[in-house]
Amino acid sequence: MRPAVYIPHHHGAERLGVALRALGEQTRPVDVVVVDNGSADGSREMVEREFPEVEVVALGRNLGFGPALNRAIERRPADPLILLNNDAVPEARFVEALLETAAMGAEMVAGVMLQDGGGGAGADVHARIDSAGVVADATLMGFDYLHGEPLAALVGAAAPLGPTGGAALYRHGAFRAAGGFDERIFLYYEDLDLALRLRAAGARCELAGEARAAHAYSASLGAASGEKYSRTGWSRGYMLRRYGVMSRPASALRALACEAALCAGQLLRDRTARGLAGRLRGWREGGGLERREPPSDGLLEITAREALALRRRRRG
Repeated sequence: MRPAVYIPHHHGAERLGVALRALGEQTRPVDVVVVDNGSADGSREMVEREFPEVEVVALGRNLGFGPALNRAIERRPADPLILLNNDAVPEARFVEALLETAAMGAEMVAGVMLQDGGGGAGADVHARIDSAGVVADATLMGFDYLHGEPLAALVGAAAPLGPTGGAALYRHGAFRAAGGFDERIFLYYEDLDLALRLRAAGARCELAGEARAAHAYSASLGAASGEKYSRTGWSRGYMLRRYGVMSRPASALRALACEAALCAGQLLRDRTARGLAGRLRGWREGGGLERREPPSDGLLEITAREALALRRRRRG
């Protein structure tokens, strides 16, 4: 099978067009598949009119990030699978750098998302990293790897736990063996969950430091919106229960303290309790399911204070 780039999409025809134009200028040509989650803003018509070489998998309604990609990969398989956010603009060597790194034999490759304005032809030493993959602590709280660091931090950097879903490469066989993305997770943390399952199965991740794309952070829902807090909260509650974090006394106490601090911050700063409500819903819906075991290595050894500091840095 040939490699292909998959772009999950729900509204935002203009930013999708920018991403597709950048993919058309890659040093390594690649097939592109837009996975349309029921857009009603003319996105499909725009792709058919301006990018006839791009394949569209139309789902008719919004299934969420991971479920939409599962459907598209099943209908239109490729190897390797390359994922790109619709609000990310890849540099010319994005695809080539991912494929070069994948040739080293890793089942996952993490691309690098740069803070908006830091990518494209104008990228320089002053650009800042938005995410170079995902990492997690002992309670499976996830963080964007190297967030806020300069490009120089990529030199000699260790590989993350796994790639962020917005700039990722997966080998098709490993993705299928792991069951793809969890269909219960609508949005957020689906990439961390997949990385945990792949790593627990013995898969390896590499970092492709030259596979870069400028990213408009939370362009769809907003960085501090109640809707985003609700979605991230659900995924966090679900992960805590699915991986049995609360069954271990030390990690349970730490998780409770950190989640209480985060929810209190959202309530005081943004006047919303939707993050707390989302966590409770996710916890309930994660009950009665087969327990998942986290990988035996690859998790960050940091304190709760350090974890909250990383979370505040992301919020800032």
